[in-house]
Amino acid sequence: MKKIIILSLLLAVGFTSCKKNYGDSSVTVTVSYPTITMTGAQYYSIAVNGPLPSIAATAYDSFYNENCAVILDLSTLDNTTPGLYAVTASAANKYGFVGYKTVYVGVTNEPASLDISGVYIRNATPGRVANVTKLATGMFMTDNVGGVDITVPSTGASVPAVFVVTSDSTIDFGSQLTNAGTLTASSESLLLVAGGGTGTTLAYALSLSGFGTQVRTFIKQ
Repeated sequence: MKKIIILSLLLAVGFTSCKKNYGDSSVTVTVSYPTITMTGAQYYSIAVNGPLPSIAATAYDSFYNENCAVILDLSTLDNTTPGLYAVTASAANKYGFVGYKTVYVGVTNEPASLDISGVYIRNATPGRVANVTKLATGMFMTDNVGGVDITVPSTGASVPAVFVVTSDSTIDFGSQLTNAGTLTASSESLLLVAGGGTGTTLAYALSLSGFGTQVRTFIKQ
């Protein structure tokens, strides 16, 4: 692990959770971050104007053998507006090193029976495959949001992303952190065929580092 030198005087001032008094001497602190474990789900779906979910999590720093308090930032969640919301769970150890985890909440009035999961292909190109799986009511994940050609290494790695169906004709990616950076989308639309069967179409333009801004269209096979 990395090590960092921290003045104990700064510890006393900057991190109120630190209880030990080190005086004015400097100490060597090993950098370690708490691991957050969801004791409930990581993906929630609620109805518009429905009650907020009871998100539960614990945090533990295995290096310092320390249980840490989990703080949930619900300020980004609007249960009055359909969409996908990312809720940040954070936990700090006694030295102020913070671990994070993201919980996704979908706000939608779509029925629990809706299922658009399956194999989608972009631009009728066999290598541009995206597998869509259902996470919760109206909430889904694609394992290749950019529709990159997985048979051509130079096109880059596939990027997973979560979205929620907000109506029979719209979807929403919200703002979420992916393995390629922060993702947002525009021109998000859904063409629903026979309850989510063959021919169902997803379309959207991405705002994501390394990806163009053109509308990407995916058709279920």
